[in-house]
Amino acid sequence: MINLRGITQIYPGPQGPVEALRGIDLHVTPGEVFGIIGRSGAGKSSLVRVINLLNRPTSGQVMVAGRDMTQLSDADLRAARREIGMVFQHFNLLSSRTVFDNAALPLELAGMPRAEIKKRIDPLLDLVGLAHLADRYPAQISGGQKQRVGIARALASNPKVLLSDEATSALDPETTRSILDLLRQVNREMGVTVVLITHQMQVIKQIADRVAVIDAGRIVEMGPVVDVFTRPQQDITKSLIDEIVPQELPAGVLARVRSLAARLEPGASGQLLRLSYAGEHAYEPILSHLIRELGLDLSILHGQIDEIQDQTFGSLAVYASGNMARIGAAIDYLRANGVVVRTVEVTG
Repeated sequence: MINLRGITQIYPGPQGPVEALRGIDLHVTPGEVFGIIGRSGAGKSSLVRVINLLNRPTSGQVMVAGRDMTQLSDADLRAARREIGMVFQHFNLLSSRTVFDNAALPLELAGMPRAEIKKRIDPLLDLVGLAHLADRYPAQISGGQKQRVGIARALASNPKVLLSDEATSALDPETTRSILDLLRQVNREMGVTVVLITHQMQVIKQIADRVAVIDAGRIVEMGPVVDVFTRPQQDITKSLIDEIVPQELPAGVLARVRSLAARLEPGASGQLLRLSYAGEHAYEPILSHLIRELGLDLSILHGQIDEIQDQTFGSLAVYASGNMARIGAAIDYLRANGVVVRTVEVTG
């Protein structure tokens, strides 16, 4: 559906050129929800605006639905943009127009007859839960309802792609969840491909199928969301997922590890292990096997279990004590059974 190849974006700056995007290659398949996450200034908004050529890249190829957007005439580009809806952070509603008329604006600009507009917009307002507020004005509705108007407006032209640029960052957590549920419903029921820009990993966790991490204008990590959560490779990725899966153990846990190490019997060894797992591995009695078959003592010190797209994932901090060779065998066994294992050295 979307292919970006070698995308660069250079802006003039007061102290010289600023390279916002640096050789971006990206592929989004039809019908998926694809997340792009990064810190402020990483280039994510520049990237999403390249897809519909609100930002024309300095170099590179932008393919959407088989067409090179950079090679289209002005008229063809306007037509192509009607197949790419966009939802903005700050709603961008016209205060003098009702909910219905705000949602209908793209169709009015395209010259569609009023009767046809009503046939298109009424079902969309019902979809986003605003049919009863069609005659209200933006000042009379909440922030979440304003964003629902923005989603209806973005869907008015029956797009194949929906771009969401920080669409929930101005909303409270409960409203954010409801808007993300709506975007997933749009994706599933209408088959619309969704590209979601955010700086919040909680948003990615709730809705995205795959995610790309952008840092300093480059894609530094990409993959299925559950893989990125359980096997983060880059420091920026680990930092971003820290709000969901803490990367550092609490001081109290480390103190407990030092206490356990101090009580080891002569000749025994101990090792703190950080375990990450997903899917069916979350339900297998792997730790019981280590205790029973390898004779290890295992102390579970910290952990959590959560879900991504109905797939269970989790993390544990476990202190293993016993024979060092058996601890090594336990690590090998865990890795062979799909568990990501990281050994942690505790000092002090």
